[in-house]
Amino acid sequence: MFFRIHSSFCLIFNAVLTLFFSSAALASKVDAERVSYETLPEYNGDGLTFQSDNNGFSLRARGRVQFRYANPGIGQPTELADFNHNAGNQFGINRARVKLDGHIAMPWINYAVEYDAVDQRTLSATLAFEKYDALRFKFGQWKVEYSRERSVSSGGQQMMDRSIINRIFTLDRQMGASIYGYIDNGGAANFNYWAGVFNGSGRGDYSNHDGEAMYSGRLQWNFLGKEVGFKNSDIARSSTPKAAIAIAGAKFKSQFTRFSSSGASNLTHFDEGETEGQYDIQQFVIDGAYFYQGFNAQAEYHEKEIVDVANDNIKTTLRGYYVQAGYFINETLSWWPKPLEIAVRYATYSPNTSEKDEDFYEKSLAFNWFFKGHDNKLTAQVSRISLDQFDIEVGDSTIYSLQWDVSF
Repeated sequence: MFFRIHSSFCLIFNAVLTLFFSSAALASKVDAERVSYETLPEYNGDGLTFQSDNNGFSLRARGRVQFRYANPGIGQPTELADFNHNAGNQFGINRARVKLDGHIAMPWINYAVEYDAVDQRTLSATLAFEKYDALRFKFGQWKVEYSRERSVSSGGQQMMDRSIINRIFTLDRQMGASIYGYIDNGGAANFNYWAGVFNGSGRGDYSNHDGEAMYSGRLQWNFLGKEVGFKNSDIARSSTPKAAIAIAGAKFKSQFTRFSSSGASNLTHFDEGETEGQYDIQQFVIDGAYFYQGFNAQAEYHEKEIVDVANDNIKTTLRGYYVQAGYFINETLSWWPKPLEIAVRYATYSPNTSEKDEDFYEKSLAFNWFFKGHDNKLTAQVSRISLDQFDIEVGDSTIYSLQWDVSF
């Protein structure tokens, strides 16, 4: 464990040092060409920044570390055997991330890279052209803007982990290209949209194995006239309400049925496809969010249809939803500590609605103490996850967790 923690910090430290000396070398080189640059990076509380005097180039380096204790440490059970497995406790670094971003040549040509120092892998790498709010373009590898829950950064979550349905329905990180934009014509005419074409092979896979792309789109209506970003918790204590409702869908063929930060894999009861494109998958989600005076709520409903084209077109339909809310009770009770938020979540999904033989449930309660917004917070959480078979509970697990999440 010590070696893993030590290695993570070394990777972060080395990345920052590399960034520093590379930036200084670049500055010296350009100075020689009679273009004036700042020679030293500057730390402003939101990362280490470097910017040319003529604003032709900028770079920001940020880091984030999550220290976590969990009992038991197995995480979220996904099948009956998980409930009977004694995983012991988890204590150590759950996440350690390094992020680089900035612009090149023009302020609207933006790049971003995110690296996972714990598992030593590149999570995201994008180049975006964002001159116009209403029409932007991006290509590279990143989290597809599909469901709200997955689009919220792991450093900006209200609960310690995403709900049990995220594993089932997320598209996660993919390689591809997307157009997107924000349209504000006043009042309720306020929208965000995303439409993309991806390999559909998951993080780190440069090829499309079956020759058919993944198509995904999301339309979000900010019907109260203010844009609603991918964030949790009303830390700003919004003085006026803001809300959004969105619908998203995806269609693809693959030998895989699920995706995560680790890459492509398969859901329980699905083997890796014997032939490329064995699974024909269509799915959609409807989600919503609301913020007002320290209160934040969000919810999602998902459906996913998987057709096994290599085995008599057997169809499996998965459905699930969650509801989640958090509140800074100090907005109502003056004696309640101002930085303390309480949050609750209920989630459920069925891995095969036609069989109606299994249903998973999650009930979670969390307390967040914000020292500096999401950049420095302490979270205590208790979650109960259970499995019903034919309406009889056959497994349950209660997980107690404590986490300190700090960005720098």
